[in-house]
Amino acid sequence: MRKIADYRKLLGVDKSAELKDLKSIYRTLMKDFHPDKFQEEEERLAAEAKSKEIIEAYHFLVSIAPETHNKNLETYTQTTMLSNIQDFEYKQQVLVIDFYDGSSYEYFDVPRAVYIKLVNADSPGRFARRHIFNDYPCRNVAKVSEAV
Repeated sequence: MRKIADYRKLLGVDKSAELKDLKSIYRTLMKDFHPDKFQEEEERLAAEAKSKEIIEAYHFLVSIAPETHNKNLETYTQTTMLSNIQDFEYKQQVLVIDFYDGSSYEYFDVPRAVYIKLVNADSPGRFARRHIFNDYPCRNVAKVSEAV
């Protein structure tokens, strides 16, 4: 996906970068582009824009990192196996699936043909469990709301 590649390029990392590497690179870049470091208004505004891009890229890459996925695997598995699909949306190879338990996941690099098969499937949940949930990088975009 273009967004993932752009964020990796911005931070100068590849697919194999671990969370500790991401954190180290992020901190270094933020030191270099922190707006308070610049005196001139134009330079400060440019640094502020660049630092916002770096922050967004860092948080996005952390959210799709294998370590993050493994950390949340139990919750993810419980959601994808026990909760039914409430709704789904597809745009530019990103499939967003909303579940009845309140969680929502984005799946990246999903081909249009797979989305069409999902739409036409007799059981979208079964199709997604077999062909989507464990085959594409994803991130949680809506946390499961906890009962108080």
